[in-house]
Amino acid sequence: MVWTRCYGHARCGERISMAGLITLLLFIPATESVAREYSETREECSQYEALRQPFFGDTHVHTVYSFDANGQDTRNTPRDAYRFARGERVGLQPYAPDGTARRTAKLRRPLDFTVLSDHAELLGEIRTCSTPGSPGYGSDLCWVYQNFRPATFGFFAVRNIIMRTRFEFCGPDGSLCLEQAKVVWDDIQSAAEEAYDRTAQCSFTSFVGYEWTASVGNGENLHRNVVFRNDKVPTLPPSWVDTPSAYDLWAHLQRDCVDGVPGCDALTIPHNSNISGPGLMFASAKLTGPQDIDLAVDRKEAKLRQRWEPLVEIMQHKGDSECLPGRDTKDEQCGFEKLSYNSFAGVGRIADTGIDSNLIGAPDLTPSPRAMVRGALKKGILLENELGVNPLKYGIIASTDTHLGTPGLVAEDDAKGHGGAGSRTTVGLPDDLEFNPGGLAVLWAEENGRDSLFAAMQRREAYGTSGTRPVVRFFGGFGLDKGMCKADDFAARGYEQGVPMGGDLPPRNEQDGDPSFAVWALQDPGTDDAPGTPLQRIQIVKGWIENGEMKEAVIDVAGRKNRASVDLETCEPKGDGATQLCNVWRDRDFEPDQTAFYYARVLENPTCRWSQHLCVDAGVNCDDPSTITAGYEACCSPRHTPVIQERAWTSPIWYTP
Repeated sequence: MVWTRCYGHARCGERISMAGLITLLLFIPATESVAREYSETREECSQYEALRQPFFGDTHVHTVYSFDANGQDTRNTPRDAYRFARGERVGLQPYAPDGTARRTAKLRRPLDFTVLSDHAELLGEIRTCSTPGSPGYGSDLCWVYQNFRPATFGFFAVRNIIMRTRFEFCGPDGSLCLEQAKVVWDDIQSAAEEAYDRTAQCSFTSFVGYEWTASVGNGENLHRNVVFRNDKVPTLPPSWVDTPSAYDLWAHLQRDCVDGVPGCDALTIPHNSNISGPGLMFASAKLTGPQDIDLAVDRKEAKLRQRWEPLVEIMQHKGDSECLPGRDTKDEQCGFEKLSYNSFAGVGRIADTGIDSNLIGAPDLTPSPRAMVRGALKKGILLENELGVNPLKYGIIASTDTHLGTPGLVAEDDAKGHGGAGSRTTVGLPDDLEFNPGGLAVLWAEENGRDSLFAAMQRREAYGTSGTRPVVRFFGGFGLDKGMCKADDFAARGYEQGVPMGGDLPPRNEQDGDPSFAVWALQDPGTDDAPGTPLQRIQIVKGWIENGEMKEAVIDVAGRKNRASVDLETCEPKGDGATQLCNVWRDRDFEPDQTAFYYARVLENPTCRWSQHLCVDAGVNCDDPSTITAGYEACCSPRHTPVIQERAWTSPIWYTP
């Protein structure tokens, strides 16, 4: 038995025989030969689909070259990370004295693409202190780093990422560390080239990328991942030390990439807006600190942000950033994987370094709805009414932010931690309770190559998942065929009659009625050893501006809130769900003069959270203290959430009067 990859069809959501698959494929129109232009030298992909295919990947991955991974004895190199993404087994930290890994991991299903995102900050400093014979290797600070790596984490982070200054061993102008950073940057590029499949098989795509790690005020996060279109990249990646704002970052990328290197192009992806304090991530891109939170945004900045920043990371290892419960929403699903604080000052491991007490003080750590993606989408259409341009027009993805060099390691029942801001212990639970295994990015593209995937990012035809792999399509338009869900050419009709996720509804004619939205989801098939979870329901989230006020609504459009549950003693799921869900929903409350956005959220049936899986495996019974062994105390914490609902979020579709 096999699962079909139902890229364009709505009626292929059940297990079918190979003969049945062949019969089905006979009714799929053959894709016409298309002349393709590439920005790089490569063979044309043999598996090309004009109606586009879903490719699953991870755009947020740290390796040994990141200071907050290297300092904890993570040894996975960029090449190890790519091997892992392609399905090979790799070692995990910590390592035994003989240099062998005490733990290993392997993906059940390889990824289609991966972006490595090592911090540009401290690239050269870490190599200097790690490479005998390099200028500065014999400095006092490097000696401390070599002998007490964990103890130097806070000092390195404060000096370089918060104070934005370099160390004396870098030389008076920082050139010594920049030279070492160049060596690392060249190796990152070489590893990406080695991993990239340029043959007609197009089995795997690697992107050159990095993280711009801006932190301001009380440790509020302004981080962006930078993704380059191809192998044409700047000599060095612009870092937070060199660029005091996102606006400056884009200016540097324009100068050093687009204008400075023929064929170079890039985009940036903000992440962890949930720990950007009172919403600094979505304030003016010219912001250099909390004092600029109310800085006005003009039309030029709005257009620049829309050009450079088409996507936002809605979920990762350090929490979900969709929406915040109990403030400006009644959405019961907003409590999913939330952190209880709003900046790095609240992260236990970082707080233990003394960063917050010695430098920052005692900040207000109350999470803010202004820091959530849904709040940003609402703010964007409000600004569009003022400026004529929406600066916060974000498509949606998710990723891991792994610091173990393990892209795509997201299975709840195979959690290894990600070694980022969380725990590094191997005793008991491998991570702090508030963290999770992270999510995945999904791109609808014609083929698995850099140009096609990058174009999907640019046009926002993307969605994010909390770690599972449902296939989701979302179209909007005036006059969509009500019978799309029963048709074999769901996607073809969607493109012909409307726009896909990430798009804009066409201008409305006087004879047009209300807009319709067609959404289809296919259950993650899983694997033979770990089958996927049935779907529960699909919701459409609508945000709009009414009389200058931001409004929202959440509508169930397919499936229902069923009685599915999970046995907490065994983690065995109970109850029925759907293999696939589809509906064409019409917005009967539509007002032609109101700017609005719509995105779909797909919910699976309840399952055990990663921590509950491990608590069950360890035999923990909270009513019997003798079963609560060292490292598993959190299993019985009142903060422990044993059950979750995995989900997917599509990029929005926008309507502008």
